[in-house]
Amino acid sequence: MAADLRALQLGDDGRLRHLVTLDGLPKAVLVDLLDTAAAIAAATGGKVKKLPVLRGRTVVNLFFEPSTRTRTSFELAASRLSADVVNFDVANSSTTKGESVLDTLRTLEAMHCDLFVVRHKENGTPEYLARHVRDGVSIVNAGDGNNAHPTQGLLDAYTIRAHKGADFQRLGVLLVGDILHSRVARSNLHALRTLGVGDLRVCGPRALLPTDLGAGVQVFEDFDRALRGVDVVMMLRLQKERMQEALVPSEAEYFRQYGLDARRLSLARPDAIVMHPGPMNRGVEIASDVADGPQSVILDQVSNGLVVRMAVMARLVGAGPV
Repeated sequence: MAADLRALQLGDDGRLRHLVTLDGLPKAVLVDLLDTAAAIAAATGGKVKKLPVLRGRTVVNLFFEPSTRTRTSFELAASRLSADVVNFDVANSSTTKGESVLDTLRTLEAMHCDLFVVRHKENGTPEYLARHVRDGVSIVNAGDGNNAHPTQGLLDAYTIRAHKGADFQRLGVLLVGDILHSRVARSNLHALRTLGVGDLRVCGPRALLPTDLGAGVQVFEDFDRALRGVDVVMMLRLQKERMQEALVPSEAEYFRQYGLDARRLSLARPDAIVMHPGPMNRGVEIASDVADGPQSVILDQVSNGLVVRMAVMARLVGAGPV
């Protein structure tokens, strides 16, 4: 399946055509996207001013699931690349009358749109659309079910690289919490494995740990043990909306066992960074003094999402060099 997805996402010349998953993408492609994001940040003095890279292009945000951070980030990224941006209003669209997602896409394609950013509750929807769009149109997955969130995986890798350097081999990275239902965790594991993280760990209650984590991932149920000596601690939100039943006894008990507080953070390396993709449940997976503390790079993740998404869109439909 990874090889099939690689062929879908990459052209014969190796250029990116769609971004629906990080699974199967070569390391060189990931590094190029991270380098492009860094070049955009450098070119704009860190303030992400407007660039003409997507002038004359139209980007459509097709969000069939609620989002604040991701949708706003994509909208700003497209705008700052000088694209025309359309935010598709699902609540007042023909999908409420029974129109299929593909028919919606076909209608918008006919208006000469160039790139569709798709978020959907069903796994595989962005991939399905990528297989049916006309040549020259690109799809970016902004999150599908519990399957993938590739730009989040990229922005997290970018944030780690910014704080810890480009040698991922020497790093210990720990993902904590609801791994089972987290598309963020899946994309991060794909990215970090491809980039060569030397010590990759996950931790959570047994009921929230999937069985298909792949090779090279250490699995822990004891949070204190998992934290020892790591350079990066990435906390994940409990995905209650995706759980068919209550898989944790209570929020208070979950925090007691798997919440990151100052005592637990002291078990990691002294210069370890703390990450969270948001939205945060303070007092459930992370204490406020840690989320707002000196080792937190959570707001950096938000800022970095802008340049990373700019880099993705520039590589997909950019009319010129960044």
